[in-house]
Amino acid sequence: MGIRTVRRMAADILKCGESKVRIDPARISNASSALTRDDVKMLIMQGVVSAVRKRGVSRARGRKNDELRRKGRKGSGRKRGPLGARINLKDRWMSHVRAQRSYLRQVRQALKEGVYRSLYLKVKGGEFKSRAQLANYIKDNGLMK
Repeated sequence: MGIRTVRRMAADILKCGESKVRIDPARISNASSALTRDDVKMLIMQGVVSAVRKRGVSRARGRKNDELRRKGRKGSGRKRGPLGARINLKDRWMSHVRAQRSYLRQVRQALKEGVYRSLYLKVKGGEFKSRAQLANYIKDNGLMK
C-alpha cells in the first residue's frame, strides 16, 4: 500500500488532518509495507507514524504579565476613550494655567519692571505648555532682575 493511503488511514485513526500526520523518514519502508488499519495502528504504537502536536496560544506573555501584576506594575486595565474623555480638556487647561499663574505670583518680585503683565497674558494665551516651560522662558530671556 502507498504512503498516501497510510497517511489517510493514520489521520482517521489519530483524528487529525492528513497534513498533521508525520511519518518517520528513516522508517518509511515499514510504513509503505502496511496493508490494513491494524498495521497502521501498530506503526502508530511503534512511533513510526505520529500526529504533529496541535499548536496552542503561547502563555509566555501571560506569564510575564502575571509576574508584573504580582509586583504591582500593571494597572486595572487598558485605557478606554480619548484623552478628552478621560480628563476633561477644560479641567486640564485650568490646572496648567493655575500652576503657571501661581508660579508667576511667586517670582513677581524678582521679575523686571513691566514683565509680569506681559507674561500673564502669554500664559492666558496658552503660549507655554507647562510651568517648567514658563520658567525656562523667563531664564532664557533674562527677565529676572
